[in-house]
Amino acid sequence: MAKDNGRNVTRKETSGGRPTMTDVARIAGVSQSSVSLVLNDMSGARISAETRERVREAAQKIGYRLPSTRQDPAQAPAIEKDTIAFIVDEISTSPHPVVSLDGIRDYAFEQGLLVSAHATRSNPDLESAVLRAVLRDPAIAGVIYATIFTRKVSVPPELEGIPTVLLNCYAEPRQHMAIVPGEVAGGFAATAHLTSLGHRRIGFINGEPWMDAAVDRLKGYKQALATADIAFDEALVRDGDWLPLRGYQAGLDLLAMENPPTAILCGNDLMAIGVLEAASERGLRVPEDLSVMGYDDQELARYTHPPLSTLVLPNYEMGQRAAEILIDMAIHGKRPRPMTIKIDGPLVQRGTTAMISHVAARGR
Repeated sequence: MAKDNGRNVTRKETSGGRPTMTDVARIAGVSQSSVSLVLNDMSGARISAETRERVREAAQKIGYRLPSTRQDPAQAPAIEKDTIAFIVDEISTSPHPVVSLDGIRDYAFEQGLLVSAHATRSNPDLESAVLRAVLRDPAIAGVIYATIFTRKVSVPPELEGIPTVLLNCYAEPRQHMAIVPGEVAGGFAATAHLTSLGHRRIGFINGEPWMDAAVDRLKGYKQALATADIAFDEALVRDGDWLPLRGYQAGLDLLAMENPPTAILCGNDLMAIGVLEAASERGLRVPEDLSVMGYDDQELARYTHPPLSTLVLPNYEMGQRAAEILIDMAIHGKRPRPMTIKIDGPLVQRGTTAMISHVAARGR
């Protein structure tokens, strides 16, 4: 057994039946990228010996094995098309697509394939040039077409006839396999965690309201409140922009209410950092006077004071699943019925959430 925040963790407590990189990251208290760097023995990574040992111990004790070696070429069937093209609109402004790329690369490498990555910057001309290059390459087995934030897309007509899986996006009518995060389930799990701690006035600082992630996380928030027999109060909801300053402003606004919340759920970790600053400015202790919940589990969530409780966005597992489906289609000739598959991420409780105190309850 391994330990997560001081408690024993067994195989049964992992996020699914089979241990995943997300489980190792949660147990070891590091990011998915750090787990990948450690278990791949990447040189040059600035990761301490202590952290490396913690990651390896967590992986060993829950039985997780990172694909690290290709199948023996002597035993593997000959593959003429041995490369997956990963095409994404943006890769440098967020850690999420990079972690998805890690998942794609690791699974593909285990199966004897490589990955070429292309960022189009949402530039139609650049995307067309990338597609022309990909379609000219005889080694390309198929395409994983991805977006930096979850949204509906129009699949380029150039991809008709080449195995394609959509990642973090979807198209209608459904003519492709699509892998997206389970955002309704995530919003539900994050809110249910707070209700399980006795909180009944739970503020929610959401993302930009036009985005799919914000819409679905709000749905999950409402569903969790209803499940706990708590009436939805629109006055406790604020729209955000995913940045710390807006989290700070919205946090101050919520905490200035005549009957302020005892807990605040944020649409991402960056806004949660802003709420922590707002709580400090108001003289509130976290989590004694106010519980704060993030979303995404970015690397910085481990270094706030106290460390941030959050909901993991399962980018690595999404990438793995996309690669698995694409290889089944392109190499093994399978033709799955087009559908949208939603991948849920686990909740990580750290130091910013706790049972509601009698003092906080009376004060609110």
